[in-house]
Order: sequence, then structure tokens, then C-alpha cells
Amino acid sequence: MRGLAQEAQPGPPLEVSVSPQSTPIHIPSVPGTLFIPKSSVAQPPQPGKLAAHTNVEIYLPAGIKPDEAPPFPGYGYETPASLACHYGLVSTTESPNCNPNSTTVNPSGGSNTIAIVDAYDDPEAPSDLAYFSAQFGLPFSVSQFQVVWANTLNSTCSFYGVPVDFTGGWEVEESLDIEWAHAMAPGATLYLVEACSDYNSDLQQAVLVANNLVQCGETEINPTTLALGTCPTLTGKGEVSMSWGEGEFLGENATSCASAGAFENRLDDGCFSAKNVVYLASSGDSAGVNYPSVSPRVVSAGGTSNRRSASSFDWIQEAAWVDGGGGQSAIEKEPSYQRTYLASTVCATWRCVPDLSFDSDPYTGVYVYDTFPVDGIEYHAWLVVGGTSAAAPSLAGIVNTSGRFAASTNAELTSIYKNKAVTNDFTDITAGFCGFYMGFSAVAGWDPCTGVGVVNGYTGK
Repeated sequence: MRGLAQEAQPGPPLEVSVSPQSTPIHIPSVPGTLFIPKSSVAQPPQPGKLAAHTNVEIYLPAGIKPDEAPPFPGYGYETPASLACHYGLVSTTESPNCNPNSTTVNPSGGSNTIAIVDAYDDPEAPSDLAYFSAQFGLPFSVSQFQVVWANTLNSTCSFYGVPVDFTGGWEVEESLDIEWAHAMAPGATLYLVEACSDYNSDLQQAVLVANNLVQCGETEINPTTLALGTCPTLTGKGEVSMSWGEGEFLGENATSCASAGAFENRLDDGCFSAKNVVYLASSGDSAGVNYPSVSPRVVSAGGTSNRRSASSFDWIQEAAWVDGGGGQSAIEKEPSYQRTYLASTVCATWRCVPDLSFDSDPYTGVYVYDTFPVDGIEYHAWLVVGGTSAAAPSLAGIVNTSGRFAASTNAELTSIYKNKAVTNDFTDITAGFCGFYMGFSAVAGWDPCTGVGVVNGYTGK
């Protein structure tokens, strides 16, 4: 027997999905307010347990909300149409500067499956996605989206459902992920796979469930025993997006993806090897590298900053985002696609990240609709969100819509690095800097701030 929807899981939920405060605090947005939720703070290691963190940063502009615009005060920040225009995903002459106030042509296409892996439950995910889609004119059917609880025999919450994150940080993460994966691939079937916690062990189980959903459209969780099986047939194709991460750790480069029992599971490179699945993960929002982004079996999604005129919102320049993660692994060896297509002195035997980038600066961020209070404060639903968490699901949607559906991440990355210098496929980013002491610069070719650069259309992916 196979389990699928969260509604089919037996037993009451572990926690109710309400704010711990009796009444959410309503505050006006303050110009220039940057808010980093608690979920985006790196988690200190605990004995026998590793925990991941989100990569979201929230910017609170004043006086600008999508449902009040256009024409005044205008969107200002990035919409699905403005970024589709900028990244060459649509053919349009509406706005030569891809101005978010006047560009309205959204991406189209997308097929097969994208599975978004996150921790904790976002109880408003379906309605938030529907509202976001309606606001920006994206096609959306309830039949193409499903929330799946990764309740397995080896999960910490077992039969009892998936708890919410009362800080609201993971809920923002989930809203961002599903909305922007859908924005870039509106025709794809979308699963939100919710792990029982942000522990590495629970996220491992969620990744394995996501693998099954992409490969055969089923969780393969036995609804009686919660044992996690594998797909009987491997006809499905698609992407798995992971916007969270953690520091590197010994054993990450193992290839067993062992499931020795509850609390003993751990992510390693072997978890990212399902046939016909391409994995993407955020490179992080601070200097250095993050796992699983640094895995050679994962596309590392880095961050850029989109510069626009403060008065007209017209395009100026795309540069490296100063807080984007990147650099060299201390554990993972240089993969074949970098050894073959980068100069021998660039990675020097170790895996380099990121691979490919997308707008991630919260000050030039993307609109997200999220109705779950963050740290007990209700920010009137519309947020401008950045962090490399914006990059992974957006790039997953773009890779999906390209229609290539590579047999593995290695094949996907081989194509990206082979075509990195083709200007019709990618745009090299040569402005800006990042890293410890801002010691890395965006330069011609691959660099530790933006990888090979950003997409230009759907070819070469």
C-alpha cells in the first residue's frame, strides 16, 4: 500500500497550527527594515544530531504591496514576469528594462514533477500559493499541488503528524519555495514534502520521499507500518529543491544514505542519486560553503543582486550578492564537470560552489505571499524575500521548463559547465564581491560568488 497526502496520515497532529501569542502583533512596515528569521540562524551541533537552517531574509518596504499596484505606487520589487523578462524566459517587448511595473508576461510551460523539501508544516501553503498565483496571473490548479508529510518509520514524529515552526521562519521558506518554483514552471506538478523537523535525520527521510514522488508519483510509505519503500518503476522525471543547509561535516561524502533507525539517519551524497532526478540546493547566506549545496551530486544555487533605478525601477546591472555563500569544500573532491571545464588552477582538487545563480538579495528581492506570523508578528502577508533560498526553487523551475530532464545531476551540471561560455545560454556576472573579508570577486568565467553566472533562456541547461 502507498501513502500520499497528509490528510491520509492517521492520528492527531503533534501541535496545532496557531501562533503561540493570543493575538498577532500588527505593525506597519518600516522603510529599510531587514528581518532575518530565527530559522535562518545556523543551528549549533548537538550530540548525535545535525540541524539545518533556512536561507531566507525578509525586507519590509513601506507603502508597496502587489495588491495595491500597479500603477501607483508600483510593484518596485521582482515579480514572476519581471524576472522572466530579465532572464530571457519569455519573448516580450513590453519593457526593454524588464520593469516590474510594466512587464506582465509570465513564464509558461513546465511538466513532470518538482518536489520541494522543507522542515515543519506550513498549514496555509495551498491557499497562499493560490493567492500568489491569482495576484500575478499565473495558471494554477489545486490538482497540481500537494502537501506531503514525510512521516516514516524512521522519522522523529512518526504517526503524530508534522508540527509547525512557531517562529514562522520555515513557513516563510515554504511559501517562497512553492510560489517561485511554480512561478518558473507553472505547468509542473508540485509537491511540498515536509520533514518532521530540521534535523538532518528527518530531512534525509523527506529527501527519500521526494525521490519517490518524482520517480513514481507516490511516497511508497506503508500507511500501516510507515516503512519507506522504493518505486516499483522509475518512469518519472523532475527536480528536488532544497533551500536549507548546514555546515560541512565528516561523512557527508559517503554514498550509502544509511537509514539505521530513528534518530540515526543522516544525509550524505548517496541520498542524491535517484535516477532521472536533478537536485538543487541553496549555497547559503553567509561566507563559506553549505551542505547539501556543496555535494557534487547537487546543483549549488548562488545569489546575485539586481540593481534598479530607485525612481523609475528600470534595470541598471546584476552583480554578485555580498552575502551569497561560496568557496571550496574541505571534504568533497572536485567533480568531473569542474575538472573538465574549468582551468586546472580554479578548484585545485576540491569541489567549488556555487554552480549557477539567481536574484537573492533581499533588498532586490521577490514578492512572497505568506500568512503565517513570523516570530508572532503578522506582516500583512506580502513580503519581499531574499536569500539564496530564492535561487534553488526558481532555478529548479527553470531547469524543469527547459524540458531536458537530465538523467542525473551530474549530467545536468556537465551541460551547464560545458555551455557556460555560450552567451545565448548564460550571462556571466563580472561585478561585485563576496566571501570572508569580501575576498572573492565576480570575474569573467566561473567565480565563488556567482558560479558560471545566471541563466539566459532555457537552452544549455
